[in-house]
Amino acid sequence: MDKEEKQQVIQKYGQSSQDCGSSEVQVALFTERIRELTEHCRRHPKDVHTRQGLQMLVNKRRKHLNYLKQNKYDRYRELLQELNLRG
Repeated sequence: MDKEEKQQVIQKYGQSSQDCGSSEVQVALFTERIRELTEHCRRHPKDVHTRQGLQMLVNKRRKHLNYLKQNKYDRYRELLQELNLRG
């Protein structure tokens, strides 16, 4: 993910253009990175280190989603739909 793509995600999901730490932005950034790493792992099935990094990102995203689910349930549901998570 290059700098421009990252800024677009931050502007779309953040409360301001400088908001890069909120859970919504973090989940969106993690999701984009997870999609990139998933494609990499499909092309390179023996790359174990990338797969481990992918698992760590999925776990971090899960923790942020759990936080949103407990504290901002409406925003959690919107985010799941916008990012096409959970089928």
